[in-house]
Amino acid sequence: MIKPSVLLTRRWPKVVEQKLAEDYNVVLNRNDRPLSEADFREAIAKFDAVLPTVTDKIGAEAMNVPKAQTKILANYGVGFSHIDVNAAAKHGIAITNTPDVLSDCTADLAMTLMLMVARRAGDGEREVRAGAWSGWRPTHLIGTKVSGKTLGIVGFGRIGQQMARRAHHGFGMEIVVFNRSKVDPKILAQFNARQVDTIEDLLPQSDFVSLHCPGGAENRHMINSARLDLMKLDAFLINTARGEVVNEHALAQSLMFDTIGGAALDVFDAEPRINPMLAQCDNLVMLPHLGSATKEAREAMGFRVVDNLNDFFKGSAPRDRVA
Repeated sequence: MIKPSVLLTRRWPKVVEQKLAEDYNVVLNRNDRPLSEADFREAIAKFDAVLPTVTDKIGAEAMNVPKAQTKILANYGVGFSHIDVNAAAKHGIAITNTPDVLSDCTADLAMTLMLMVARRAGDGEREVRAGAWSGWRPTHLIGTKVSGKTLGIVGFGRIGQQMARRAHHGFGMEIVVFNRSKVDPKILAQFNARQVDTIEDLLPQSDFVSLHCPGGAENRHMINSARLDLMKLDAFLINTARGEVVNEHALAQSLMFDTIGGAALDVFDAEPRINPMLAQCDNLVMLPHLGSATKEAREAMGFRVVDNLNDFFKGSAPRDRVA
């Protein structure tokens, strides 16, 4: 029996690549560089399955082929706003993602960012490395206490709930939630959380605001200048969701003019390119999209893709089909 042909758009953990190679004719992107639209057109016309990542832009032009050989885009990651769902549907291409397995690690990183920006850890680390630390003094790098403060969470899915768990039970934080749909009161009760009706209700009462909402056109620039103006002057914004959720120009303006206390970002609107205005903001912590960057999470994500592929090519409904 001929094995289905599969293209990995980037390098994956070795154990996952080996597992895929057992059951599929796998082609690796050995130089691990992003594929172009032309590369995707060629792949979709040639391979039975294409396995993209959340940073691969697969729009209508990337799927503009007379006939698609690809039957499934098995995405390595939770978000799929980088894939043109309508264009895929026209070719009858299924789309899957990898929920659940990265929730803990992404919430861990969101907590890391919150602590870093509140306690000015980035400033301190740079100072020590530069050999510029002159010793302890009472007014040096004064930060903000995290314990007992109010955390506003935008998007209360799996990752948002894990963030609430860490913040409330670990740091005694009060949790305020904005979510597009009504959250089960039993879930809110786990964190003594309360849900508000709008983001505008959440922002003025939060000392920290952590974004855990989907990306895509609907949420593009959800955090804009008007909403940033609603935040407290000493409040902090944390984004581990999607880069497009935040208007980076507006955020840079808020940071430069100290209309918010600071921000911490793991994702960017045009990553890996960084808005040069952001680099000028000292009250900003930036990390290179490390939310799921643990051995455990990245391997689990890969094996989740394997499960979805196996389901699909055996004729079963993939457990994580999203389109």
